Amino acid sequence: MLNDVERSSIATHGYGLHSFTHSLIATFEKLSVDPVTPELHDRIRSFAHQITDHPIEILTGVPETLKYLGERHHLILMTKGHPAEQSGKIERSGLKEYFSAIEIVAEKDESTYRSAIAKYALATDVTWMIGNSPKSDINPALAAGLHAVFIPHNNTWVLEHEEVAVAPASQQLLVVDRFGDLRNHF
Repeated sequence: MLNDVERSSIATHGYGLHSFTHSLIATFEKLSVDPVTPELHDRIRSFAHQITDHPIEILTGVPETLKYLGERHHLILMTKGHPAEQSGKIERSGLKEYFSAIEIVAEKDESTYRSAIAKYALATDVTWMIGNSPKSDINPALAAGLHAVFIPHNNTWVLEHEEVAVAPASQQLLVVDRFGDLRNHF
């Protein structure tokens, strides 16, 4: 039920803590047989806000691989969500230094990738999108004419699940098991 409520909430509130909190409260209200009091609303909000204080967990090999890639390539981080929240996560991660640019967007779809291609004058024949989300990373990047590297992850948010598209003949789709495996290809 939470997934269904989140789909609807995202359309209205976008991504981020505010939207997630709204989804938790709406889900609780749908499932509760007892009246929902202001105190219960506050308690649910406190659960959601614990996410803000949760430490950023960096996957094994990510800093070393970003350092390696950054010395050889121009890296741009594209993430979606609330700008202040995403900026804070990037700062707390300690990974900001590896990127020459950071784009925080409302949605990662084909038009967003096309805008980034134009903004940074990216040559599509040598530009790769690397990510774990078929819905937001791989499929729209391929649709925009980029190559893509899919790194499946067991904890990818269910709302980001989608069948991975087949790369057009002029593009490449690479699948690797771990982020560190990128050093074997780039």
